Amino acid sequence: MAVRSLFPILLVRDLPGLVRFYERALGATVPYRFGEGDEADYVSLQIGDVSLGIGRDPDALPPMPGDRIALWFYVDDVDATYAAWLDGGGHVEQPPADMPWGERVAQVRDPAGNLVNLGAEAPAAEA
Repeated sequence: MAVRSLFPILLVRDLPGLVRFYERALGATVPYRFGEGDEADYVSLQIGDVSLGIGRDPDALPPMPGDRIALWFYVDDVDATYAAWLDGGGHVEQPPADMPWGERVAQVRDPAGNLVNLGAEAPAAEA
């Protein structure tokens, strides 16, 4: 048996609001929706080459301190994506910074409180 793919599913009370946020902040598109419009119960987002599911859960609580999971998006430009994230209504944990392992990373939260890392891969070493 082999795993062919994996994608996270976030559970939130305000599904339409979080979908709009990811559309604005990361340019997500909606290739699949279960249910109609703002009454949908599940949406699959396409963000570049990756998928993110968002499911409606009227009993969902905001993430608690001591997050158990975080999303990580590799992006082309951390600073531009960080700016779009904040403009879209996201929140700052750590602004963009160069990491000792050679990546530029920002740590943010989406409007539902989910912890997200925005990172850029280390540039190829010059020969």
